[in-house]
Amino acid sequence: MNRQVVRVEVEVILVVVVVVVVVVVVVVVVVVVVVVVVVVEIVVLVLVVVIVVVVVVVVVVAAAVVVVIVIVVAAAGAVRIVVVVVVVVVVVVVVVVVVVVVVAKVALLVVVVVVAVAAAVAIIVAVVIIIIVVVVVVVVVVVVVVVVVVVVEVVVVVVVVVVAVTIKVAAAITLLL
Repeated sequence: MNRQVVRVEVEVILVVVVVVVVVVVVVVVVVVVVVVVVVVEIVVLVLVVVIVVVVVVVVVVAAAVVVVIVIVVAAAGAVRIVVVVVVVVVVVVVVVVVVVVVVAKVALLVVVVVVAVAAAVAIIVAVVIIIIVVVVVVVVVVVVVVVVVVVVEVVVVVVVVVVAVTIKVAAAITLLL
């Protein structure tokens, strides 16, 4: 009967420990993933703002350069040069905007990949931690159960021997009297 009670108590302790460890690890992983996602969202927002500012600055500078060139060239009376300069500036502005947008898209893709890898690593680490903790807890519980069972059996054997010796001594004393 004692063995069954000990086993039930140990199994309950094992289940509680495993559940607590799993819950803690899951909470930690969720918090890490949420923090990473929030940081990534902030980085993406900053990148979008930077991209918009860069595009606006490039367009404004290009427009100012075009206006200055048009005024200077028109004052010199060369209409063909004005048209060529305007076309060149427009092409340059379009190329710069396209390059900025492509670089921004690549940067966002890199951020997304880094976040995905970080989340995968966090999940893998959490699973490994859970496995290690569960294995350690199971080993410790098995060792404790074995030790408790052995101790109980030794105590039972000692008690049986003491009782048997006591009965033999009592019987011998009774026979002598």
